[in-house]
Amino acid sequence: MKKFLPIVSSLFLIVTSAYCGEKISIVISPEAVPRVHYGAEKLTSVLKSAGYEAEIAEAATAPQIRPLIVVGTLNKSHFIDLMIESDFGNINSIEIGSEGFVIESRNGVTLIAGGDDSGTLYGCIKLADRIKKAGTLPEDFRFTDKPSMVLRGTCIGMQKTRLLPGRKVYEYPYTPENFPFFYDKEFWLEYLDLLVENRMNTLYLWNGHPFASLVKLEDYPYALEVPEDVYQKNVEMFEYLTHEADKRGIWIIQMFYNIFVSKPFAQKHGISTQHRQSTPLVADYNRKSIAAFVRKFPNVGLLVCLGEALRGTENQVEWFTKVVIPGVKDGLDELGVSQSTGHLMAEPPIVLRAHATDPNAVMQAALPIYKNLYTMAKYNGESLTTWEPRGPWQQVHLNMSRLGSRHMANVHILANLEPFRYGAQRFIQKCVQAMQTRLGAQGLHPYPLCYWNWPYSPDNTQPKLKQYERDWIWFEAWARYAWNPNRSEQQEREYWVGRLTDIYGNKQAAQKILDAYNDAGECAPRLIRRFGITEGNRQTMSLGMTLDQLVNPGPYKPYKDLWLSQSPPGERLQEYVEKEWKRELHTGETPPQIIREVLEYSKKAVQEIETAKPLVTQNKEEFSRLYNDIHCIRAMSENYAAKVNAAICVLRYGFSKDIQDMKQAAKYLEESLKHYRKLTELTRDSYTFAQSMQTSQRKIPFPGAEDGKPANYHWIEVLKKYEKELEDFKRQIQDLETNNR
Repeated sequence: MKKFLPIVSSLFLIVTSAYCGEKISIVISPEAVPRVHYGAEKLTSVLKSAGYEAEIAEAATAPQIRPLIVVGTLNKSHFIDLMIESDFGNINSIEIGSEGFVIESRNGVTLIAGGDDSGTLYGCIKLADRIKKAGTLPEDFRFTDKPSMVLRGTCIGMQKTRLLPGRKVYEYPYTPENFPFFYDKEFWLEYLDLLVENRMNTLYLWNGHPFASLVKLEDYPYALEVPEDVYQKNVEMFEYLTHEADKRGIWIIQMFYNIFVSKPFAQKHGISTQHRQSTPLVADYNRKSIAAFVRKFPNVGLLVCLGEALRGTENQVEWFTKVVIPGVKDGLDELGVSQSTGHLMAEPPIVLRAHATDPNAVMQAALPIYKNLYTMAKYNGESLTTWEPRGPWQQVHLNMSRLGSRHMANVHILANLEPFRYGAQRFIQKCVQAMQTRLGAQGLHPYPLCYWNWPYSPDNTQPKLKQYERDWIWFEAWARYAWNPNRSEQQEREYWVGRLTDIYGNKQAAQKILDAYNDAGECAPRLIRRFGITEGNRQTMSLGMTLDQLVNPGPYKPYKDLWLSQSPPGERLQEYVEKEWKRELHTGETPPQIIREVLEYSKKAVQEIETAKPLVTQNKEEFSRLYNDIHCIRAMSENYAAKVNAAICVLRYGFSKDIQDMKQAAKYLEESLKHYRKLTELTRDSYTFAQSMQTSQRKIPFPGAEDGKPANYHWIEVLKKYEKELEDFKRQIQDLETNNR
């Protein structure tokens, strides 16, 4: 841990008596790194907006008048070692730590000192926030802060909603046709600024096999799968992105799957693009690809998914320790000594995903040969379901947190939240607390709400809405609690009401909007964890479920970890009905309880958003979309409630053989269809789709693709199937009555 130590300053021995609130200098070291410059520039911009004549100056030319802001990094720069004691000598050994900072203002001098360069940057951002709120430079105060989680960052899917022709899953070369946003520098600056303002320090790019778009191999020149001009543009953009990210204290991490090879490489050798086990050829190609990538982009980390195509723990351990890590080391050996520092190049971080692999076995083999390793596992699988993770998957997290590397929780896919807005900061805060206390996580990696369609939201608007603008509260909430999850309820309410007041113009409206966000945000997690087939990509929850999927989930391959790990203790429908019939005691959450809760939460959310509506004075178009979303969540909740009640009646019929149970089920089924029709009307013109991944991997309630083309991705398409379901069920009852006469 770095400490703030009192040190003598010669610069501040000369002080003028005049205090000028109009002119101010921000003094930085001549050796300051880009992220310190960036922080000082942000601070200068805010000061100018507040009416100051602000400028950045190096220590040698710093003015000797007040007010003055001094910016630097502890225990690194000679600049800070010379500039403290005369004004800040009473500070004694404050613990700061990595990415932490101290800000102190006294007698017209404000000091920003970071535990490292990122801490200095965050100190500048914090002071800039205070100036924005106060409209002036605060005087005579001290503030210290540091993050709770080590890694905090979002991801971008370099993937598409649909498979490319002639390609398998995850195979998306970096081209302007596939990812036009990748070549948009203005987009990158907007998004990176959003990340740094929320003190995020990582950005992950997810892709199946990015190397063949970003590097050339001398031994395999034919492996490149983009044209030469696109390759040159890719390299230029990747270098630009990593440079701009580094200025903001953000570490770019490139994700890839195993074992993949490029399509032209596969065609040249007459092999598949995806492999279940290694061969000398694919091992050599991948090792050299990784080495070339590290050599070209030495400051970029790697996120490795050993699972998917590559199967078997032994194969995965061998691949990680004999291909991936050696490839990284080869790249470092070729780089040798850094020209900028004169030191040997440091090991870039490697993050291992727990998906479809045994992380314990892999890390035990890897740690002796490579030290800068991290692990990552999904938080609630591929949905957001609970702040009480438990069971087998909780143990997976805990085991990884004890391996000797640092562990992260990945809020993945969000299949049950699509496509609606989600801003339940209360739920999110509890989840981040659970990551630390229940899972042992030291890092957070949240997905966007519409991963496969990045950067645009599914709203039917022109121009298209950018996800990072539409879902600002989603990104901000995860970032805020990754920095500090243990803030008081009162503090959080004041903060979020203030943010929403800034957006919608009225404090009373903001209070009700926050309540609506929080109450509506309780519905989808409860519904999926109690009634869903899976928490994963296979299910699109907002499209509903068939009666058969609720009554007889077995043939649909239910994922048991949904209720064993990603839910509090409770009963599935079949278990609940059997206990009811046998008059046995119930345990944990029950289906009727969940139905009561989601109906109550969604009802309150509608009331709150209705109360807010006449009070909103600005951003009315976006409010109208949020207003519609809250009503959609209400209709979805009502649809599920009625259908679950129908399923209970059908299951009870299995014991009672009383036709009245089936007739009651038909009434509930008819009611559920009424609510689904309402949901369809609410989404007909407001959304382009319910699910951002439109492939055959989607199974519930209906296949996401038919004959290789997207299908069943909008409520309008699915409504017809539910209408037929009701007709068929009524006919089934008639047959039962006929046969029983």
